[in-house]
Formats: sequence, structure tokens, C-alpha cells
Amino acid sequence: MKKIPHTYVIIFALILLAALSTWIIPSAEAQTWQIFSAFFKGFAKAPSIIAFILIIGGAFWLLNETRAIDFGVSEFLKKSKTLEKYTIFRAIGVNNMVIIGVMTMFSLFGALFGMSEETIAFVLVFVPLAKSMGYDEITGVCMCFLAAGLGFAGCLLNPFTLGIAQDIAGVKMFSGIEYRLFIWGVFTICGIVFVLNYAHKIAKKNKGISQNTNNKTNTLELNVNTRVAKLSLLVLGIVIVALIVGVTVFEWGFEHIAALFFAMAIAIGIIAGKNANEIAKSFIDGCKDMLSAAMVVALASGIIVILEDGKVIQLILSGVARSLSDTGQVGTLSAMYIFQTLINAIITSGTAKAAMLMPIFRDISNTIGLSLQSTVTAFHIGDGFTNLLTPTSGVLIAVLGAAKIPYAKWVKFAWKFILAMIILGWLLLLPTLYFNLPDF
Repeated sequence: MKKIPHTYVIIFALILLAALSTWIIPSAEAQTWQIFSAFFKGFAKAPSIIAFILIIGGAFWLLNETRAIDFGVSEFLKKSKTLEKYTIFRAIGVNNMVIIGVMTMFSLFGALFGMSEETIAFVLVFVPLAKSMGYDEITGVCMCFLAAGLGFAGCLLNPFTLGIAQDIAGVKMFSGIEYRLFIWGVFTICGIVFVLNYAHKIAKKNKGISQNTNNKTNTLELNVNTRVAKLSLLVLGIVIVALIVGVTVFEWGFEHIAALFFAMAIAIGIIAGKNANEIAKSFIDGCKDMLSAAMVVALASGIIVILEDGKVIQLILSGVARSLSDTGQVGTLSAMYIFQTLINAIITSGTAKAAMLMPIFRDISNTIGLSLQSTVTAFHIGDGFTNLLTPTSGVLIAVLGAAKIPYAKWVKFAWKFILAMIILGWLLLLPTLYFNLPDF
């Protein structure tokens, strides 16, 4: 069987393609030497997420040394099994209810405040849980990262994409929520059905692993300091609550979240009875464990550097502005959606794309009488799905690094579903043109 290329190889090949495009596209500025400096420039472009990844790695290394997550997962599974005595839980399946509940919650987080990079930390919790339930790492990633991405595309109240886009378009902020709620529900249900189907296949393939895991965990508990594990889980719970409140209420960024997890690392080190030197050593070990993921983020950022330095992105934007206005309402809305979906693979920041694209989309829509609410909807749906697949997404690369999932394996798993969701997203745009929807 042909060996799948390493993630570094795949991304470096994309860097070569990006550099080649600067030679092919007319008026672009050719980039050659930058191929070899892209790695360095990638580090310079994405220092926040790289530092965040390393700090998360150090914090969870200390947490894992206490075996607190193993202990917590074991206790959770014991308690969840007791629910099977009730007919409704037995009929639906406790594991199914866990997946449904967690994915619905994270989809809401994505829709309400644009949860994205925060999922990096949650992956380190849900991957062990998924494996203990008899599934695999991909299931754990889907429970939080994929679900948040689907909610991000549904976009109920996200101020960083929907709010900015509607403000630029001159539409009342957060209006049209009734139809967006329907879109969010469709995306979330599709995602849950997809993940449940995949999880059942994995469980069937690994039949018996759940029992083996339980036996292993029971033996493990004998070597766990229960007091330390419980206190560590308490600290983790406080950190998660603080994270959600901080992001939703105080609009925390990478700096604040990283500081929170750094404080968690020190607190758990103290709970575990480590001295300052031991805490430092364990933290560095965790940073080393995440270094590969951080380097991949830097390498992926190099793709964007070459396209920006070569003026490729600017040329694409000006070309779109010239070509969109003569295709009719359906054609224009579809073209906007397709372009937003494609450019999202290059510019992953929803806020940046709103600032660049919405003035263009707004003016074109006004020219042809296209509903600005429809235009905004095309923008926020197109802003969601490719973030779940493109190697230029630092969050995706960090999530896969934390879960120890090769990028090529994730693409093989996700690409058909993502393509189906992109098509579904386009279909959900059409009613905004043909039906009298509230605020459309």
C-alpha cells in the first residue's frame, strides 16, 4: 500500500504551489527565495497560536501526570452505565446521548460566540473520553472541534463574523435569526448523525475494546492518588467555566486563555506535590510534546505569507469584484458563496474576511437588488466549512497535533462530509431568494 506523505511534506508541497502561482498569475509578484524563508515567516505570522499550543501542551502534561483525566473518565463511565437501567436511556444508548449532548453544546458555542481555538484544550479532554467509550481519536475531535465548526457556519449571534458583516452591510445586527436558527439546526443534526454513524463503525470494528479499557482503568485506579485526581479535576472544571465566561462575556483572546492554562499548570503542579523545579521540568516536557504541532502551524502559515507577499490575494479580490455583477441574483449569490468558501482556505480569520469582502459584496448586491441579508448569510456559511479541512487553518493543525491524528488521515475521514455540507449550505441559501423570510 502506498505510504501517505507526512504532514510536513503535504504542507511544503502547498508552499511550492503557492510560490508557483505567483509566477503564473498575471501581475503577481514572483516569489522564489521566499519558499525557503516561509517557515521562518510562518513563525513570525502566527506567534500567538504557536505560543498558545505550547502552553496548552505544558499544562495538560502536568494534568495527565496526576492521571486525573483517566480517573475522571473512569468515574464518568461508571455513573453513565447506571443510567442504562432506565428504558429511555437504554433505548437511545448512553454513549449516543453523550455524543449528542456534547456536540449540541459545542455547536451552540460555535454559533453564539465563534468558539474555535478554544477547542484545542477540549480535545485533550474528549479524546481520552471517546477512546474509553470504545471509539477513537477522531470521534473525540468531532465531539468538540467539528461540532464547533458546524455551529460557526450556522452562526446565530457570533459578533466576530455575523455582527461585523451585518454592520458593514448596513443590516440590523443579529437580525434574521429565525432562519439562521433553522440553518444551525440542520447543520448540527447532520453533523451528529455523521459522527454517530462513524462512531458505531469504530465501536463495531474495535468490538471488545470498551471492556478491555474498563479492566485497564480499574487496575489503574489502584495507582491513582484519588485526592490529587479529584482536586486536579476541580481545578480543570474551574478553568473550563472561567474560559467560557471569559470568552463570552469579556471577549478573551489567546493571551488571556493561555494565562489561564498556565495558572492551571502551576496549581496542578502544587496539588501534585511537585517543587518548582519539577513543575518546570514537567511543563517543558509538555511543550516538547506539542512542538511538532506548533511547527506545522508555522509551516502552514508560510503558505499565506507567500500568497500575501506575492499580491495573489489582492489580485483575486479585485478580479471577483469585476466579475460578479453580471450573473443575476442566483448566480451572484452562488458565486459569492463559492468564492467565500474558497478564499476561506487562504484567509482563515472571519473578522479579516468580513472587513475585506463585505464592502465588495454589499456594493454588488445593492447594484443588482440582491437582499443584503442573503449576502450576509452567504458570507457566514461560506466562512465555516473549509476551516475544518484546510491545512492553512492553524486551529485545525493544532487540534490534530493535540489528538495525534495525521493530517492526511483527517482529510480522508472528513472531505466527503465537508463537501456535502458545502453543497447543503448552498441549497439553504436559495430559500432566502424565493421565500418571504423574516428580515430577509
